[in-house]
Amino acid sequence: MQSIPVDTARLGVLRCANAPEVKFSNSETQEVKKDRDGNPVYSVAVTVRPDGRRISVIEIAVSGEPKGLEAGQVVKVTGLTAFVWSMGDRSGVSFRADTITPAHGPAAQGKGGDA
Repeated sequence: MQSIPVDTARLGVLRCANAPEVKFSNSETQEVKKDRDGNPVYSVAVTVRPDGRRISVIEIAVSGEPKGLEAGQVVKVTGLTAFVWSMGDRSGVSFRADTITPAHGPAAQGKGGDA
């Protein structure tokens, strides 16, 4: 699987679309997906609007439960990586981040670049 680092500065304002949800490795048994270190993996839907274009929603996986995230809140995503995958006749792109945290400061309050 090829991994591609993503420059989040080019994605515009990132907003949490929903509260973090635990990912399941088996939806029938409700077995929680774990990372290599045994931490539960969570999924966070984040809206992006690169260069003022149409808003898109991407699902980002992160190890451990992200704290303090609420729908509509501006967030900071660090270590974002895209993974190109293919399974049979299906293919797509998945996203993973080191952390997703609430953003603080002017952007979180909807203001411009005031310091």
